[in-house]
Amino acid sequence: MSVAAVGGASSCIGAAAASCSSAGFISGAVGGCVGIAGRLPSRVLEHVLSYLDLPDMMRCSLVCWHWNHVLADEKSEVWRSLCARSLSEEALRSDILCNIPTYKGKLKSLQHALSSHDCSRNVYVKKNGFTLHRNPIAQSTDGARGKIGFTEGRHAWEVWWEGPLGTVAVIGIATKRAPMQCQGYVALLGSDDQSWGWNLVDNNLLHNGEVNGNFPQCNNAPKYQIGERIRVILDMDDKTLSFERGFEFLGVAFRGLPKTCLFPAVSAVYGNTEVTMVYLGKPLDG
Repeated sequence: MSVAAVGGASSCIGAAAASCSSAGFISGAVGGCVGIAGRLPSRVLEHVLSYLDLPDMMRCSLVCWHWNHVLADEKSEVWRSLCARSLSEEALRSDILCNIPTYKGKLKSLQHALSSHDCSRNVYVKKNGFTLHRNPIAQSTDGARGKIGFTEGRHAWEVWWEGPLGTVAVIGIATKRAPMQCQGYVALLGSDDQSWGWNLVDNNLLHNGEVNGNFPQCNNAPKYQIGERIRVILDMDDKTLSFERGFEFLGVAFRGLPKTCLFPAVSAVYGNTEVTMVYLGKPLDG
């Protein structure tokens, strides 16, 4: 099959996803397809779907059970091809996404990455799509929010520093109203009632401008080491924020979170330091 033929076929598939609805062929991914849609061999359908972008692919998953079943394999050629087109070469070849086993999961991580539009003017997201770089600006604390916030469900993501922490380095969550830049070197996350943070330098929990105790709550808690991945767990159903280091659950840091949209967030003060955040999805129990 030529590239031109595949291109034409992919356009037809995209159109089919939309037109099948009006024809009564969409069955909520539980029924069978009518006509040619249900007779396409899985390998042929997978090859054609691999040329679609994500929105069209998600619409195609609703056409019928057969199409949904082909797209349900998150390690398939369909998702691998979309990953190759959507993610940077650095992100695919480095260990940034090493804890995400599926291609679809890697794409979801990019959708939830730190935002290049919802951050301090003194930082930018690197070409890999996941790493925040802070410019060497004096007397400024700078942060960034994730692209997507959460109002329900359980969510986990990893954060790690790839440079010096400086005097303050905070990870946590924030509402859309929380500021992402302020003067001086301060704990920006936790400086008001719109954000909650863990300062990795002093091992303090911060909210509403106050220190809410040490974390983790143990004697001689180890200091954060550069490159160490911290897992953040947000449970919007139980309204809690917890942290893990390695395979060790450090405990619940905050309880009674508000029923509002909360975003992953970080704040940094050290010039040219870099912070990477990778969304993992639903946390594993146990």
